Formats: sequence, structure tokens, C-alpha cells
Amino acid sequence: MSCAFFSRLLMLVLATPAFSVISGPKASLRFSRFLDPSNLMYLLWDFDIKAEMITFELRVQTTGWVGLGITNRYTNVGADLVVGGVLPEGNIYFSDHHVVDDDTLEEDGSQDAKLLSLTQDAAYTTMRFSRPFRSCDPHDRDILDETNRVLAAYGLDDTIRLERNRTFVKSIYLLQIIHPDDLTTPGITIIHDLEIRDFLIPEDDTTYICTFLPLPIVKKKHHIYKFEGKITPHNETMVHHILVYACGNSSSLPTGLNDCYGGDPAFSLCSQVIIGWAVGGNIYQFPDDVGFSLGTALDPQWIRLEVHYSNFNGLTGVYDSSGIRLYYTPELRRYDVGVLQLGFFTFPIHFIPPGAQNFRSYGLCKTGQFEEMNGEPIPDLRVQGYMLHTHLSGRRIKAVQYRNGSQLRIICKDDAYDFNLQEVRDLKEEVVIKMGDELLVECDYQTLDRTMLTFGGPSTLNEMCLIFLFYYPRNNISSCMGMPDIMHVVRELGQDPADNMEAMVMLNDIEWNNESIQKAEEVCRDSEQVVIIKSVNEVVRNETGWIPSIISPPRGPCLESSGGKVESQDNLSFRSISKIPSDSSPSSPIHQFFSSVLVVTSTLFGILTGFLGEI
Repeated sequence: MSCAFFSRLLMLVLATPAFSVISGPKASLRFSRFLDPSNLMYLLWDFDIKAEMITFELRVQTTGWVGLGITNRYTNVGADLVVGGVLPEGNIYFSDHHVVDDDTLEEDGSQDAKLLSLTQDAAYTTMRFSRPFRSCDPHDRDILDETNRVLAAYGLDDTIRLERNRTFVKSIYLLQIIHPDDLTTPGITIIHDLEIRDFLIPEDDTTYICTFLPLPIVKKKHHIYKFEGKITPHNETMVHHILVYACGNSSSLPTGLNDCYGGDPAFSLCSQVIIGWAVGGNIYQFPDDVGFSLGTALDPQWIRLEVHYSNFNGLTGVYDSSGIRLYYTPELRRYDVGVLQLGFFTFPIHFIPPGAQNFRSYGLCKTGQFEEMNGEPIPDLRVQGYMLHTHLSGRRIKAVQYRNGSQLRIICKDDAYDFNLQEVRDLKEEVVIKMGDELLVECDYQTLDRTMLTFGGPSTLNEMCLIFLFYYPRNNISSCMGMPDIMHVVRELGQDPADNMEAMVMLNDIEWNNESIQKAEEVCRDSEQVVIIKSVNEVVRNETGWIPSIISPPRGPCLESSGGKVESQDNLSFRSISKIPSDSSPSSPIHQFFSSVLVVTSTLFGILTGFLGEI
């Protein structure tokens, strides 16, 4: 009877696949970034939005340990970090940790990262694993549909210790829905650059330089389907953002280069943003069914190119020829795309008190007058993408949609906004805006490092609160922004101004502390809003409204652990792997064969030992 039992066990073991850190053919990962200035750490990733799972592959130029996780803006303490490596004898280790202090890691009680592969050669250690967007482990940080601060670290050997010069944090929007490779490339593509030429960047902290340029001249309608920032090499830290404004068919535009918001008001003409790039942005391609129209009577023939420079180091003798590269085609898409600018009307009413842990500003948009200003009925706006914009003190930003007095949805948001990562992002699903809907933008600022009021304005040290919605089909409305009744606000704060400008000046007389900061935020929120609507033809209409309340949606459910650590001394239960033969790759048939033989042999030896012991 014992012999029969042993025979059945032997058949079961031989029929069971061996554990291995190689999970068969690897799926390609669509997205990638270098994580450090020296390009030693390369991250690839992809995700399943329905299953709420993300897969990472970290390749590091080291033969020591590697680690990848998520941290926050302020400190790495409390961050999660998945760590793995290959010991000199070929055994691997892998586990889920969190950061206890500046250089110490502690293993999580719940292991929520699932190892898919872990290999090492003479130069690189490569670790691939998956994890849920949100695990049930309080030590794991969520992967969110916003900016994620990716923490990456490595060592030169297998001693796991965080070292400042080998620990890096990079802001990445991990859940970008569409990759350019997923989209159709037209058979005919024409490239056109909109750029300034050999501009000497001033030593000033902030410079806005503008010029007017013609768009490509075409005999029939074309569509711009893709664009990217074209930044002069080595000037990446000085070019903050570039905007392209449609100018209609005006023949009275000024020539040359000038300050956008200086003494010549002509250089601030044209207010409809059609394309935008900002620091951290990448190439952007529109979905296959939309594009910017060129060549019809309704399309602009000229644009205003606005380049914002930040020269905080006062560098001299730096010339720049940056701009925007357009890709356009005669192969037409189904719809013309438009851009609607929302937010707080920047100047002169916007203010943020100094010393604020958080201070919220609001800009209301009411769409009830859009059709009258457009001159004809406007079909539903179908929003596909967006770009968020504040300056240095911005921390969070969102756009909320209301219909018939009730909140419908949060269109887009970023609670971890990073001034250095401003890019066009795609929505997971189209958002439909109907005429009569209200749209609200909320911006949250932190000014703990400031002792003076921060005002709205073009300088990087001023502030803005803007969201650009990319939608179709295009209409003639360019912007819809709000601001509070500043006279009411300042009077509620104990001052007695005679007009708006005096009200802004009197804000400097207020003693700003936690109580007055909170009161200012409440008064601005509860004040009647002035809504300013502008068309592409510079027609302006005003109306009034009130800030509705914002309801935050509940967090989704967490996913229980499906992963597990791998320890070098465990040969079966934790999927350990022996040293790879020098003439085989980690995924080669010979390697998989030897791994299987090793595992089965080890298992049979254990079973046989136990069986003989019973005899």
C-alpha cells in the first residue's frame, strides 16, 4: 500500500510545473522612462485598467539589489518599495517593503507585489513584477489616475540600504490611457515648426516672449494630428511652457518679438489656445477621429506663439530657438477639435495669502450663453483630453461638472500636481458637456514658504488656476472663467475699499494668520462669482453665479494580497531559481529544462527521505 501511495505521489510531482521566476513569454510594456539623470535606471510599465493591476519592469545598471515604489511630495519616509536581487550563487530574493527612515527599510506584513521575473547578467539587474492599483496593505501607496511620484533605488551589492546618491524620485503620470503606438499614423505626414529664432534669454526670473507666425498654407483642408515641444538642447530647464493661440485672419498683427504682457497691448491679442506644451510634457497625438483643422475659411491663418522662460539662476548669453512642432495631414479625421479654457480669471483679482498650509481658489463657468455667442446651436461638447496648469505653489487641481443643480462628475483632477510635469492627458471615457451645464475649477495652493501675498499673473512666482479641455466638435467659444466679487471679499475681511484696485491693495494691510486665511477662503468661495466668457473673435460676455459644493467620490475597494516574497534559502515555496548556465538565457528552453529538473529532483529527494524514514 505504501509503495502504491509513493507511485501516485511521484506521478503528481512529475506532472506539476516547476516554480520559476520566468513566467513564460513576456508581454510587451507600452510605456517607459529613465528615472535618473545618468540614465542608469530604466522603467517600463503597462496596466490593466479593468483589473486595476499594473506591471513594472525595472532595469538597472548594477549587479546589486534594485527597488521600485511610490512616495509623496515631501518625504520618502512611509513610501513603499518593492526590492529584489540575485545573489552571487544565483539564488534570488524579492519582497515588498516600506521606508522607515532615511536609509532603513522594513518588510511589509502583507506581500502584495507578485514577482514575474528577476534576472541578472554582468551589467544589469532586471526585475519585473505586478501589483494592484490599491492593495489592502496600509504600507502600500495607491497607484492613482494622477501624478505618481515613483521612488527608485539600487545598491552596488546585495546589502539593502538606501543611499542618497542611488535613490531617485520622478513624477510620472502612470495611467495614460492612450499610447501613440496605439493610434493610426496617416500615410501622408507634413511637419511644420512654429518657433522663435535665436532669442537671447534675459537674466530676469520670468520672461514671456511673443511673436506672430503664419500657419501652413494649404489649398484644401488638412488636420493637425500630433504635436510636441521643440526645445533647444540644453535649454530644457529654462523653457517653462509654450502656448499657441489662434488669431483668426487678422491682417493688423505686429511683427517681431516682444513682451507678451508688456507695453504693447497688440502682443497680447488672440486668446484662443489651440495647442499647449509645458515642462515635463511629451509628444501628444490626438485620438484617430479628431484633429485641428487647417485650410478652411473658419480656420486661423496666423497664430501667436508664446514662450515662457524661467531663468532663476540668472544665466547670461543663452540663446533659444524653441517652439512647437506640428504634424499635419490631408487625410481628414471625422471631427475638428476645439479647446475650452476654464479656471480662475488670472488678473487682477486672484490672490493667495502667505503662510497657507492650503488655500483653495475657485473659477466658475456657465455655458448658458454659449450658443448665443456662437451664433448658432452648439452640439454637445465631447471632451477627450485635458491639460492642468498652475505655478509653483499649486498642489491640487480639479474640474467638476454640474447639471440642473446637481454634481454630475469630477471631469479630471490631480491631487499630487507637479509644476514640473504638465502634459496633455487623455480621459478614460469621453465626458459629454451639454449647454446649460456648469463647470467649476478648484485649485489648492500652499504658501508656507512665502511671507508676502501671491497674486495671479504671468510670472512663475505669480499664480494661475487653469484647465484646458480638448473636445469636439469645435465651436467659437475660447474661454469661460470666473472670479469672486473682490469688493465683497475685502469688506468681509474688515477693509473698506472704494474700487477693485484699492481692494487688491488693501489685502496687504491684513494680518495673515490661520484664522484670516481660512476666512478669506470661505469668503471667496461664498461670494458671488463673475463669469467671463470669451469667443475666438474676442467678444466678451459676463454673467454671475455661485460656487456649488463639491462631493468627493468614495475610494474604490482594495485588493487582497496575491503576491509573496521570495527568499534565497527557499527552493520551492518561494520560486527560487538556481544559477543560470553561462550558455543559456533566463527564458531559454535549456534554462527552463534545468530549472524543472532541479525542482523535481529536490522534491523527489524530500519525498523519498520521508518514505524511507517510515520504513
